[in-house]
Amino acid sequence: MKNLHRSLAKAALVAALLGTASIASHAEMSFIAPDQQSSWLGSNDAALAANKRLVFDFWREVFEGGHMELADKYLSDEYVQHNPNVQSGRAAFVDFFSKIKKPQTIAPHIQAPLVSIVAERDLVILSFGREYTDPKDSTKRYVTTWFDMFRIANGKIVEHWDPALRR
Repeated sequence: MKNLHRSLAKAALVAALLGTASIASHAEMSFIAPDQQSSWLGSNDAALAANKRLVFDFWREVFEGGHMELADKYLSDEYVQHNPNVQSGRAAFVDFFSKIKKPQTIAPHIQAPLVSIVAERDLVILSFGREYTDPKDSTKRYVTTWFDMFRIANGKIVEHWDPALRR
């Protein structure tokens, strides 16, 4: 990510919101600086601000922090998972991620390279920059965006989408 240009940040954000983006290996994205992430949680609409905070805290504490014991604070029992590799339900989420994530110190901000936090209606979208090896030339890397979208109801995450493919 060190060789990314800020000049394509707007295009990357638009692409992230559409769910797909492919940027040349010399491209650069703008990321929300860790110490500024909390400033992106505000909104003139209190419900949108609360939804952003819910997803932000879930991501830090449960997903990145590996504290599956906190999942019931954020996920409904009937949580619907649209990632083809993980079953629906809070218990299935906890079972799956407990096997690959171990609890660690919870950071005050999201560790992954965050591009945006967007909330509209009952949805919150986190967009991230990702760098991969070019499948056509393993000596090259390319940058793209990834998103995780959550639907909120009654103060809990009830549904999740991302562009993951079946493994």
